Amino acid sequence: MKSFRKELWFNAPSRRAFINITPQIEQCLKESEIKEGIVLVNAMHITASVFINDDESGLHYDYEVWLEKLAPHEPVSYYKHNVGEDNADAHMKRQIMGREVVVAITNGKLDFGPWEQIFYGEFDGRRRKRVLVKIIGD
Repeated sequence: MKSFRKELWFNAPSRRAFINITPQIEQCLKESEIKEGIVLVNAMHITASVFINDDESGLHYDYEVWLEKLAPHEPVSYYKHNVGEDNADAHMKRQIMGREVVVAITNGKLDFGPWEQIFYGEFDGRRRKRVLVKIIGD
């Protein structure tokens, strides 16, 4: 069994963003030379997420609106965590959207269902954050 590890770095210019990172994960898979196994893609920051869904702008808009209703950014005084910070809502949004995804690798490709793509979700951007890619298999 082989193992491959790589860190991907992102710096979203806005507070929130959904970035399709499928091409970067496919490149990692190519570099790993693993044909059968699994890939773990993990957000390494507590105000960011990795998730799988459709790459459709209407859905991304709906996520933005839905998440803001569930955990509004303002008023920042609403949250006890916001002492010297204003990102408590980002922690909540990350909890909802998830920390990581695992995808099967079959014949050297990500074994997705129809329309599935991997996204990095940023909820407290404007600084560098990383995503861990760990691939194991043969």
